[in-house]
Amino acid sequence: MKRSPLSSNAAEPYTPDLFVPAHADLVAGVDEAGRGPLAGPVVAAAVMLHPGQRIAGLADSKTLSARRREQLAERIRAESLCFCIAEASVEEIDRHNILQATLLAMQRAVQGLRLRPTQVWVDGKQAPRVEQPVRCIVKGDALEPAISAASILAKVHRDAWCLQLHERHPAYGFDAHKGYGTEQHLDAMRRLGPLAEHRRSFAPLRDWLSAAR
Repeated sequence: MKRSPLSSNAAEPYTPDLFVPAHADLVAGVDEAGRGPLAGPVVAAAVMLHPGQRIAGLADSKTLSARRREQLAERIRAESLCFCIAEASVEEIDRHNILQATLLAMQRAVQGLRLRPTQVWVDGKQAPRVEQPVRCIVKGDALEPAISAASILAKVHRDAWCLQLHERHPAYGFDAHKGYGTEQHLDAMRRLGPLAEHRRSFAPLRDWLSAAR
């Protein structure tokens, strides 16, 4: 299991634990990135925003430019109470299925938070198994700032993973398609074969392997 470093930024300009009222309702927003691609881990992030501070510009990561996501990710890391980014591996995706792997990554993200949330708000309809009460919110990444923040961190993390893979295997074009099943990506797999990072349980790779057998 791979996990990114867990959280609080050493450069935080305040000590959140001392400035949050004891009765404050501490919400952790949770979202994922990478359910649909044909390669790589599925990534989940959990973010607890400071109840007394607002980060302007938070939105569904899919509606933001890459540059704007990077800018907001820096602010989220520096100004949130805490955050955690976690993954479920390609092996876990192929073993369990993408939904269960996604929920596993979400569970890891919540459990990795430095502070204990009182509520967990998740984008979508499925809830991970965590100790706290969970509220599922359809399109929550566009409606709730904490979920928007999680969406941004997860997307930035996974895009960085794709760029690293591109550096090792530039012929596959991961810098452009980010693992999705574009014609460029499918053509590269047909010509060069799959990488270890490709999800064997996903079509068309699953179908190619079945036909080969």
